[in-house]
Amino acid sequence: MSDLYVAAGGGGDPLGTLIAARTVTVAPDPPLIATYAWERPEISDTPGPLGERHFTGLARGAGGAPAFTPGTRARRPAGSTLPGLAADLPARLLLLDPAGGLTALAGRIEAMAEAAGGRIRIVDIGGDILTHGDEPGLCSPFGDALTLAACHLTGIPTTVYVAGPGLDGEIDERTLLARLPGCHPLTPGPAAASAAARALAWHPSEASALWAAAVHGARGTVRAVNHTAELTGVSPKLYHLPLDEAVAHNPVARALLAERPETLEEAADLSHRLTGIHGLASEQARTPRQVPPAGGTAFLDRDVALKALREAAAGAEHVTFRYAARSLGLAWTDIPALRELLGSDTPLLRLT
Repeated sequence: MSDLYVAAGGGGDPLGTLIAARTVTVAPDPPLIATYAWERPEISDTPGPLGERHFTGLARGAGGAPAFTPGTRARRPAGSTLPGLAADLPARLLLLDPAGGLTALAGRIEAMAEAAGGRIRIVDIGGDILTHGDEPGLCSPFGDALTLAACHLTGIPTTVYVAGPGLDGEIDERTLLARLPGCHPLTPGPAAASAAARALAWHPSEASALWAAAVHGARGTVRAVNHTAELTGVSPKLYHLPLDEAVAHNPVARALLAERPETLEEAADLSHRLTGIHGLASEQARTPRQVPPAGGTAFLDRDVALKALREAAAGAEHVTFRYAARSLGLAWTDIPALRELLGSDTPLLRLT
């Protein structure tokens, strides 16, 4: 018997979800993690969540769900880090394909959970799953709300976990803690965070990297691509609450359950109506592509690179490697070479 973990937002959330799974349950088998293939614009030219049709080489996993293997490939122009994660994370990764709408997604999650024989555990890195829809930093509420609503429809006992409150830059730590009264958090150990180390060595995830760094003891200001985070004593914590309480916070999830939109597009329109943010729109405007400057590879000198990063970070004690690569005019795929150049094997680059 195994629990089904659901990485609420896709992207880099499977890395943090693995850390959470290693904290919540002690099991000899790799955890079963269901995730959207919802990637950043520098990874995929296809906006919105990728579905089965966007991949070749998918296997079949729990409940007949499509499963990632190291041999899975995204069909161009789509791109995905999930095949790489299937190779480097000690977990079994299943694809959540929401293309058929809310009811179909709920049916797929139900089949996965029943095949696994356990309960559902939703993991959100940062905490925007508890959005009220009007926070000034909110930028991606749709995927989390869709996850809450779909899991609610399954009727399977579900717990929601918030890892590293505020680390995704969408809702601040203080606001989130006020929404988690009476929750007694868990604290992952370094071994749990180290389980994701091989994937964090190349993956551009920021929220999961921030959480892993906090678990390993990092504190202070961190410059990320779209925000500046503060690692505090709260940052390593993993909070948990019942599904109904999480849904009660989230107006988009409640509206999805009330209106039951028949298509993914209708569900995204509903999210847009309530929050002003359309869940299927590209992040291109928020995170524009950077054209590497002429001579950008000249930065591949350790002292020059560190000087440039300190100037760009404007006093921050750490930077994410996604931010470091972008600041130096490099692609996210250059992160392993950048780590080697700078001699860093930690989730974040310390500048001070």
